[in-house]
Amino acid sequence: MHRPRIIIAGLNGGTGKTITSLGTTRAWVRAGRAIKPFKKGPDYIDAKWLGLAAHCPATNLDPYLLREPVLKALFRTSLGACDGALIEGNRGLFDGKDLTGSCSTAELARILDTPVILAMDCTKMTRTAAAIVSGIIHFEEGVRVAGVILNRTANDRHRSILRQTIEHYTGVPVLGALPKMRQNPIPERHMGLISDQEYDPENDPLDTVADLISDNCDVDALWNVACSAPAVPEAPDVWSLMPAPETADSPVRIGYVRDAALWFYYEENLQALRHAGAELIELSLLSPEPWPELDALYLGGGFPETLAGRIADNTSLRTHIRELAESGLPIYAECGGFMVLSRSLVYQGAEYPMTGVFPVSTHLCERPQGLGYIDATVTEENPYHPAGSVIRGHEFHYSKCVVDAGAQPAFGLQMARGEGMGADRDGLVYKNVFASYTHLFALGEPHWAVNLVQAARRRRQSRA
Repeated sequence: MHRPRIIIAGLNGGTGKTITSLGTTRAWVRAGRAIKPFKKGPDYIDAKWLGLAAHCPATNLDPYLLREPVLKALFRTSLGACDGALIEGNRGLFDGKDLTGSCSTAELARILDTPVILAMDCTKMTRTAAAIVSGIIHFEEGVRVAGVILNRTANDRHRSILRQTIEHYTGVPVLGALPKMRQNPIPERHMGLISDQEYDPENDPLDTVADLISDNCDVDALWNVACSAPAVPEAPDVWSLMPAPETADSPVRIGYVRDAALWFYYEENLQALRHAGAELIELSLLSPEPWPELDALYLGGGFPETLAGRIADNTSLRTHIRELAESGLPIYAECGGFMVLSRSLVYQGAEYPMTGVFPVSTHLCERPQGLGYIDATVTEENPYHPAGSVIRGHEFHYSKCVVDAGAQPAFGLQMARGEGMGADRDGLVYKNVFASYTHLFALGEPHWAVNLVQAARRRRQSRA
């Protein structure tokens, strides 16, 4: 199977690869192509914007969270009938988790046999840019840098010198040169780009970004690079690698909150729950509407701090969630969902009551309190992860967990890598509730969806 595809990579974070990826994707879509977007690494926000740019949901690809056969299968399965694919890298091209750069964007490029376009910040730089590109193309074998896009260039003379020196000394074509922008069309906040839900869809900033790329880059040449990619590596359908679903008369009903407060969900996590035998019910923390009868509840991450006042004002729902937890309903919560299950949330000097399932409060800080991959051993019995097993995931939170005076909550994860809730612990456990700062990718931990559905089925049977 052949599919045109490229990876947009950078020298480091903030070099312009996200703007380049979004603009190129939308420009290709405006040319009539069906583009499947991908985001390398654990990321919800950039992936969401890529999906909006392509009018097609993005899929995350990560060599740390997924074994290579599963990663290849996910990529091939996700391509579907698209005309081509664009993969946005993360951090610098060779930046990985250790000395050898394992799990880097370069490793992903090798696994998927995909050419790389390098987005490069050229602020106050001319001929040195050629030396950097030369070092990049000779640093590791098996990575094909097929073009460069210059970012934050000053004027025509600056762009001309950069183009001439890079192409003369390296042979790598310069496929675009972006000027300095006075203002990012998509502003950022403490966790990256702001939520798409904070924009008026009638004033779509992605068309502005696509215009920027179309006016300053050769989008046809970029497409030709994508078409030069070889056949997609062979792999089975990814769902054939997952545990087979249980046979049952009817699916269990698992609710998940998806609103402006909580919306960090990998679509593959939701698909994994459906594959395991769940009917998913979309819910909101912000609506006055009562929730239907559920067999389990899944609370993803998001920005609950920005809507803490509205969550606090929804007293009846906060009480309902606490009663569900006390009744033994299976509840699985990640990061923002965990914050909702705390006693209170402290943000910008104000304290907001939450559901009170756990005797802790979460406090928003100016700097990240946990950022990157996690590796943890399960230390407490719970319905979702076997005790003694080791799970992989990631964390990205600006809040810290503060345990109430005198309380002794049960922590279910011992961290070998990552910060969690502090003191190398994460994963609060209470009855059938498991809440942590850790985000999981379901295809990397295939037991999770099956166990959550099984817990939901036991809840239904006990109620019957």
